Amino acid sequence: MTSTAEAPVAAPAGRTAAAPSRKASRRGLAKAGVLLRRTVALAAFLAVWELAPRAGLVDRIFLPPVSEIAPALWDLAGSGRLWQDAEASLVRSLSGFGLSIAVAVPLGLLIGWYRPVAELLNPLLELFRNTAAIALLPVFVLILGIGETSKVAIVLYACTWPILLNTISAVGTVDPTLVKSARSLGLSAPRIFQKVILPAAVPTVFTGIRLAGATAVLVVIVAEMVGAKEGLGFLINSSQQNFAIDDMYAGIIAISALGLLFNHLLVLVERRFTRWRAPVR
Repeated sequence: MTSTAEAPVAAPAGRTAAAPSRKASRRGLAKAGVLLRRTVALAAFLAVWELAPRAGLVDRIFLPPVSEIAPALWDLAGSGRLWQDAEASLVRSLSGFGLSIAVAVPLGLLIGWYRPVAELLNPLLELFRNTAAIALLPVFVLILGIGETSKVAIVLYACTWPILLNTISAVGTVDPTLVKSARSLGLSAPRIFQKVILPAAVPTVFTGIRLAGATAVLVVIVAEMVGAKEGLGFLINSSQQNFAIDDMYAGIIAISALGLLFNHLLVLVERRFTRWRAPVR
């Protein structure tokens, strides 16, 4: 007696081998599309910058084309001056930025978790959070001098506020259901803080840290313009005073590249500490 059931048809070997290659090609095309979308705006901006001075839409003396600024940037890098100034600015900004994290994150967690501390310090925080760091730069210079201490201190002051305020907000906006669930399981207050509050607060804290990273670069540039013998801010200011316009724009481009690199590193660190989060599509 013959069976009426048909044997399953085996898929051709070539078809199974082609499936992974198709997926890989699709992923490659997707990455290429993302890269294209991210660079098209920058390419358009550089094209406008190159063509506007050549077409006479802006004064070429005050806004040279990009093709004329690139050699100046190369010459500054080749002479070593660009690296020396970038190193000075980076050391100042990183010093103040690191100190602000060490001060603002623990203080923000304390204020957000303990209501008596928040009630005690909130009036003082409201007073100083609305005072621009640049407005206090002359005060820092008068008290701490024109050396490195005043520049690191002004960066520390400016970076503290975005980190502190975001940390306080992160602790205050934790889902109360999570805290109640942890208490119902018999966890003590320190354990709730460690297992519930801290993980939930990390993304918002890193938002403040990234804002502070951008602030650190901007504030140190302004401080170097006021009084410094080296640094990217000093390079831009001295080039403007000596009418070396190409060098001035080269310094500005270097600052932009430094800020992008700084932000990218912070994004990588944030991903490292928030791997438990579901990816947002």
